[in-house]
Amino acid sequence: MKLPIPVFDAHCDTIARILQTGESLADAGGMVSLDRAEAAFTEYNQIFALFATGEHVEPRYHQLLRCFREQMEANQGRIRHCRTPEEAEAAHRQGLAAAFLSIEGAELIGCDIARLQEAKDAGVVCINLTWNHANALSGSHMDRPEQGLTQQGKDFVREMRRLGILPDVSHLSEPGFWDVAALGGPILASHSNAKFVCGHSRNLTDDQITAIIESRGVIGLNFYRDFLGGEESLDTVRRHLDHILSLGGAQCVALGGDWDGCDTIDALPAVDALTGLYEYLTQRGYSQGLLEDFFAGNLMRLLRTAAEGAAL
Repeated sequence: MKLPIPVFDAHCDTIARILQTGESLADAGGMVSLDRAEAAFTEYNQIFALFATGEHVEPRYHQLLRCFREQMEANQGRIRHCRTPEEAEAAHRQGLAAAFLSIEGAELIGCDIARLQEAKDAGVVCINLTWNHANALSGSHMDRPEQGLTQQGKDFVREMRRLGILPDVSHLSEPGFWDVAALGGPILASHSNAKFVCGHSRNLTDDQITAIIESRGVIGLNFYRDFLGGEESLDTVRRHLDHILSLGGAQCVALGGDWDGCDTIDALPAVDALTGLYEYLTQRGYSQGLLEDFFAGNLMRLLRTAAEGAAL
């Protein structure tokens, strides 16, 4: 069956995979493709991350951005690059999927405040301040985890806010997280889970989750088995969802699959398996309104809030 509600996922690494394999987004053999999405969803929104690792990542940024644009052009009858919820709604009215753009690791643009306008002009809606490695902005969850935002990092976040680009705290150190929170504005954790359920350093403490809720931000649940707790069934996803809901996160939780970037659990091998997650939660009594917010509404609201804040 096709899902009767919209889908909006906060994170996939599909562009990096396609750049490596030379495949088309139309029928790519990984976790995300247009063929998969069209078979499963009536309305599909996806944030595509530009991601690279290694010592010389800045040249890769331009390659990744060019790959993304080429895929949008080659598949223009099926998907459109969107910068706002209004553009996504217009795409859906024409039967198209909506693609949004993020940067995973500010080192891809040299952690350079002056290049944030360039990213904004390219259509980037959110930026992970770090990936797994510390950079000029902050420590990460695993590299200098005791280090918060540098002065450059604080200035970088302030300029992101001014431009309407969301700071993404997935991968960030915990002190860096609290520095972002202190600067104000809604917080995005595009692909992170609850540390109470699984104690991995990539997951969020209850205090962090509460801060994101209070900021009117969003947490995208990550389907990587190591961040869920090692189990392979949808029960483990449900435990993270329920914990965030218990903290008051009904207007905060979203999808953040980390597709094509990790080994997801067996129950969610690819993006079209979200139909099974919807059926599972429906059968267990989750309300339609809650599922609509979880599957798309909360993340769409966050992007609308960021765009409106930049317009002030």
